[in-house]
Amino acid sequence: MRGVAARLLVDDRTLVNAPVWLKPLKFSVSIGAYALTLAWLLSLLRRGRRAGWWFGTVFAAGIGVDVGLIVVQMIFRDRTLHFNKAAPADVMINNVVAGGAYAAFLMTAAVVVLLLFQRLPDRALASALRWGTGLGLAGMAVAMLMFSPTPAQQAVLDAGGRPSTFGAHSVGVADGGPGLPVLGWSTVGGDMRIPHFVGIHGLQVLPLVAFGLLVLARRYPQLSSDIVRRRLVRTAGLGYAGLIVLLTWQAQRGQSIVHPDFRTLTAAATLVVLVTASAVLSVRVRDRVLAAGTSLPKF
Repeated sequence: MRGVAARLLVDDRTLVNAPVWLKPLKFSVSIGAYALTLAWLLSLLRRGRRAGWWFGTVFAAGIGVDVGLIVVQMIFRDRTLHFNKAAPADVMINNVVAGGAYAAFLMTAAVVVLLLFQRLPDRALASALRWGTGLGLAGMAVAMLMFSPTPAQQAVLDAGGRPSTFGAHSVGVADGGPGLPVLGWSTVGGDMRIPHFVGIHGLQVLPLVAFGLLVLARRYPQLSSDIVRRRLVRTAGLGYAGLIVLLTWQAQRGQSIVHPDFRTLTAAATLVVLVTASAVLSVRVRDRVLAAGTSLPKF
């Protein structure tokens, strides 16, 4: 990762108005997050470790091929990666990289499935793994919305031609326009990379929420019950799902993440209020039950 960052500083070439090494750098960071997540999940396995080893091996192989092909395509061939249909080699590389990314995510999800069939030390963590996997799958599904023709590409198809690209990250504007530093997300139109990014990293965020609640439980007695923490994890999962829907809706309307309109702000405020209210109720239910002298409900 450090080598990629160093090359970003010394190589001034660009592709689609972005430094040629920027995508490999972002991909490396994302891979690092998933590799650490997978390593942690594998450490929790008590049964099915051999299957877990194979899942990890497939993950490493798929990601390794992806990294190699990204470097070949963008650095040595000096050609774009996603949506490139200009030549058979471009199509093949694009398809193999997409397959490797999906395989890596599915292998991570497969390890989660193994964990769900064995006893975990904390119910909140089990819930976080379920929600994180579901949110990650939603993020993968959102990516499919990028692979439909833009109006300009559709016009070429209608005329009987063959566009050199098929699909786009941006909505309402062409890819390669003004974007956020490093991330590159469009500041003038919608960008489907945002809900995709948020979704696929739900598998890191939700377990971190569960772990954070466990740490806070040492200071706040209200969080000492894993049932309460599980409720809060579920609340976080619902809120995160709502965020993915909100970001997808905003991007599909061709609206930049940095220029939300009144409808987007209203929806975001409503989501914050609902999640906050649900979180407060999740904690207060425990207090009411204990005050009544009854046991906590199990659900």
